[in-house]
Parts: sequence; C-alpha cells; structure tokens
Amino acid sequence: MEKLRNIKKIVCVASGKGGVGKSTTAVNLALALKRRGFKVGLLDADIYGPSQPLMLGVKAGTRPSIVDNKFMEPIIAHGIESNSMGYLVDPNTPMVWRAPMIVGAFNQILKDTLWSDLDYLIVDMPPGTGDIQLSLSQSANISGAIIVTTPQDVALLDARKGIEMFRKVKVPLLGVVENMGVHICSNCGHAEAIFGTGGGEQLSQDYGITVIGSLPLDLGIREHTDNGTPIVIAQPDGAVAQAYLALADAMVQRVEQLAEESVSAPTFTETDD
Repeated sequence: MEKLRNIKKIVCVASGKGGVGKSTTAVNLALALKRRGFKVGLLDADIYGPSQPLMLGVKAGTRPSIVDNKFMEPIIAHGIESNSMGYLVDPNTPMVWRAPMIVGAFNQILKDTLWSDLDYLIVDMPPGTGDIQLSLSQSANISGAIIVTTPQDVALLDARKGIEMFRKVKVPLLGVVENMGVHICSNCGHAEAIFGTGGGEQLSQDYGITVIGSLPLDLGIREHTDNGTPIVIAQPDGAVAQAYLALADAMVQRVEQLAEESVSAPTFTETDD
C-alpha cells in the first residue's frame, strides 16, 4: 500500500460476467471525472483480455518508459494516466498463465506504475470473482466498487455474485450501474428496453445499494470507443456523455459520503471499569 500512498481514492469497476459494457463504462467514467476537474488514472486489470489501450486510442506498440529497470511511467491518453498489460505484450499473444503469474502481473502494473498525485484511480476489473479481485482487496485501500450489469436475468445473477464477493472482502459497494437499459431508434425515436427493465432496481432493493447510473444502448458508444475516442470525448455535449457525467457525480458523492461516515463513526475502547 505504501507505493500507492499518493492516490487519494481507488474505485473498482466490476461485473459478474463479461459482455455487459464494464470496460466501456470504466473508460468513460474516468474521462467524465477528468472533465469534472479531477486528476485521474485508469488501470486495466484484465490481464487476459486488456482492452483499454484500444479504447483510449493509444497507438499499437506503445510501451511505458522504464525507470530504474523496474518502474513504469503511465501512458497519458485524453488527459488521464493509464497502464495495462496491453501496453506490455503483443496483442496477438495469448496470456497462457496460471493464477500466481496473473496475480503477480497485476500487482506489478498496480504498484510499479509511477502514478502521480491522483484524485481517483479507476480500476477496470476482469469479469468474475477470481484471484485479481481478491488480490486487489488485500493489497490496496479500496474506496469502493461499482457493479455494472445489464437488465437481463443472466447478467443480474452474476452481478449478485460480484456484490457478495465484495461484501466478503469488506470492499464498500458504491452502487449499481444499469447498462444498455433503453435503446432509442435513430430513425423513428422509438424507445425499447431490449434487455428488459427493472434489473438494477431489483438489485438495489435486494441488497440495499443504490442505482447510481443508468446508461443507454447506443450505437455511438460502441463506435467511438472502438475508434479510441470514447463518447465523453467525442460528443461531450450529447445526452450519452451527460449520462456518464451524472454517473461520475453520483460516484463522487457516494465516495465522499462513505468517507464522512467512516470519520464520524464512533469508536469503542475497553477499560477495566
């Protein structure tokens, strides 16, 4: 934890399964926080399938500068600091590693990156509830976790596992983000909930956590992310970017609320009386 002392808050963006838009949410959230005036870093913790270099538009083959034969300078993209296994290996090379090697690689890019004095480090977690999730909870002081899900039942089932996992390792839950909630037809304007409705609210009721963001199913999100200019950058005044900015505001409010509750919580000491 000593190496991370200059980072004020670390927030995990996680999901119980892949394919729910977790990484897209993480990068746009990080960029939304940057637009709000915070100094932000983005750590791509998905060792097997790193995607943030592509999403940030970093040129293929870009490598971090190495300091003292050990430490890595973060790659700057769109004004935020970043590091990822995708900067360190050929994108066509499969990561055929056992769990201890994966955890070792994760800890290296987390702790051996020369992050500057950051307000927020957003960690794009791998999907599931495995070794990296446990390693992060043990090696860093986590301000909280966001669970990204889509409304359909199979995604909600896996999201529940993610919630339970973070509770077991004592990481505060900041809230649920319901992604791909409503699709608006670009031709006729018809709104349709393709993946169903109410999933995030149901999780909120079952676990007593807040839905802190609702994001649409929008073609522009995918197109701009694939092009390396996430929609918060590409269409900063658009409705979708505003949804990510609202998510960033809600997350900051929740983090600050938890910090205040922690400071004001009463402490008890035993005496001989």
